Amino acid sequence: MADLLIKPEHGAAGTLSESRKKKLERNRVLATQKNTAIAELKKRNRETREALKIRTLQYEEEYQTEQENALALRRESRAEGGFYKEPDAQLIFAIRIKGINKLAPKPRKVLQLFRLLQIHNGVFIKVNKATTEMLKLIAPFVTYGYPSLKTVRELIYKRGYGKVNKHRIPLQDNQIISEALGKYGIHGVEDLVHEIYTVGPHFKEANNFLWPFKLNSPRGGFVAKRHGFTEPRGGDWGNRELLINSLLTKMI
Repeated sequence: MADLLIKPEHGAAGTLSESRKKKLERNRVLATQKNTAIAELKKRNRETREALKIRTLQYEEEYQTEQENALALRRESRAEGGFYKEPDAQLIFAIRIKGINKLAPKPRKVLQLFRLLQIHNGVFIKVNKATTEMLKLIAPFVTYGYPSLKTVRELIYKRGYGKVNKHRIPLQDNQIISEALGKYGIHGVEDLVHEIYTVGPHFKEANNFLWPFKLNSPRGGFVAKRHGFTEPRGGDWGNRELLINSLLTKMI
């Protein structure tokens, strides 16, 4: 009975049956389409990598030019006996340093809006009037300042995680960034660093893609969380401007 269920693949003269021919032809077409798709994907990825390399070099030139211009203006001001006013900061990095005990509803809500849900969480914040006023409400619970390019790059490279389908995914491949932010022209880590550091037109999308940074306790500990950084006796909470970079070096 089992022999009756087996269909012969060859005809009477030893030729392939029609069904077998159709199956082989279908497999050949599918294999051709697969190889073509793989070749196109490799070509597209190669072009994306080359474009990213070129943009990275352009970013480095932009950063170098900015530093040289600032240095020239400082020297010119010093030579004329004046003072050089540094440009206003456009980017803030805030770190939560206190827990939830004795936390009023309004500061609690502001911390939620900034995504500072745990101690030692850190986020990038764009400087404007709204965020400045919100930071005043939560000043006793956070410390913040103006990160340098080196700090932004180290944070994203060493502590960067992306939000993909509401999951925390490590940024181990530029493809992860390209799939999430490619429509905004961000295809790699250096694109992401540039968009964050320069507070570009798609800063909101890039910042929302980044999961809040989970930092370590600073080496050597804090000075006094109950007191402000600018108090005479010294403390931790509040605005420490450029000195946030030295603190982040201990926490990354």
